[in-house]
Amino acid sequence: MERSQARTGIFTALDIGTTSVKVVVAEYIEGQMNIIGVGNSKAEGLKKGFIINIDKAAESIRRAVEQAEEKAGIQIKHVNVGIPANQLDVEVCQGMIAINTQAKEITDEDVQNVAAAALVRSILPERQIISVIPQNFVVDGFDAIQDPRGMIGVRLEMTGLLYTGPKTIIHNIRTAVQKAGLIVDDLVVIPLALGENILQEGQSSFGTVVVDIGGGQTTTSIFSNNELQLTFVDPEGGESVTNDISSYLKTSHKNAEALKINYGMADSTQASEYEEFPVDVVGQSEPINVDEHYLAQIIEARYAQIYQNVYAFLRDHEALDLQGGIILTGGASSIPGAKELAAEIFGDITIEQFVPNQMGLRNPVFSNVISIVEYAAGLNDIYRISKSAIMGDTFVTPQQPRKVEYNDYVAPTPTYTEPQYETPVYNDYSQDDYYDEEPKEKGPGIMSKARGLFNNLFD
Repeated sequence: MERSQARTGIFTALDIGTTSVKVVVAEYIEGQMNIIGVGNSKAEGLKKGFIINIDKAAESIRRAVEQAEEKAGIQIKHVNVGIPANQLDVEVCQGMIAINTQAKEITDEDVQNVAAAALVRSILPERQIISVIPQNFVVDGFDAIQDPRGMIGVRLEMTGLLYTGPKTIIHNIRTAVQKAGLIVDDLVVIPLALGENILQEGQSSFGTVVVDIGGGQTTTSIFSNNELQLTFVDPEGGESVTNDISSYLKTSHKNAEALKINYGMADSTQASEYEEFPVDVVGQSEPINVDEHYLAQIIEARYAQIYQNVYAFLRDHEALDLQGGIILTGGASSIPGAKELAAEIFGDITIEQFVPNQMGLRNPVFSNVISIVEYAAGLNDIYRISKSAIMGDTFVTPQQPRKVEYNDYVAPTPTYTEPQYETPVYNDYSQDDYYDEEPKEKGPGIMSKARGLFNNLFD
């Protein structure tokens, strides 16, 4: 989809993560973004990546929104909400309509009607359409048209991409947002927004893999030909690492998270065998001393397992030789050594790490929410007209972008606190039947060491 320059106005993004809820308010002036408000609250009512208590989730959303409102000095009513890639399906859709009157200019209504025609298909009862993105319009046989409005024709065709997801996940997210007193402007597929935000034109066209290591899960997205081709969700992330530390060192979950944040490394070759720190052990009155290298071996084993699963997925879909390589992002990718360990396991594949460059938000934990607001601000009217066909709404071309109310307040230059490393939630998933063979190992000794540690840990 051809993107337009970000419109002038205020846009709000909401990312309901597995362990934290993040809100970003951005003001766009002539296409330039200025973040004026940020909220970040602990997520409650979520387990294993899903909302299990709508009321608690709504309260978590309210807390994050209140923080963003206080910093931005505005009242938030409308939000663009991120949708995770869990069980996401992408398929091509096509539609065609006849323009009723000859020599009639194509209108917004015609675009909406051809989009509705493209949506006439059999959708399983448990699935729901998230979004439809027009890729190409054809007017009387002339194709490669991005915006057919104002043209004259008697037949209009559209080809696009249709995104569907589990109805339960989408319903619970919508309901929680509405219970928080907010109106959903748009549902944004997070991997799609990430790709639009962090990939350069060449990376998206020639092929790049984005690996988003979050709290409760790791999402791998394959991009090529300027489109999101395929996603894979692995239920391992930062929380898995915390659980490993807690189990292996027999310490509380809270202590394990603190050890990961303060002393953790994903590459044990960078850790010292002489630097020690005390660890409180459950059932013992005195703490024990643990060295950095020992802790790093525990952490490295889990990250090696995550990368191994990603490697197998890319191998099975012949995506290991994409020219753009692999880009790491997400809160759990910020641990020291994550990039270096990935380079050892993936071998000759180029590994990059994406960190947002917005002041006060230079932490990959904010990659998703920033991408959501950037994506929402850059959507053109053709997308919005086509999207209105999903719900059967009447599209009205806006005279001005919808703005959040200011309450007669002029926002000062905001100040931000450095974000905390998020605490994720483990998401159940079974891959036992997914792969027919073990993935090829890269880097002598790393996989065997990882499996050895895991055998000791889970025996």
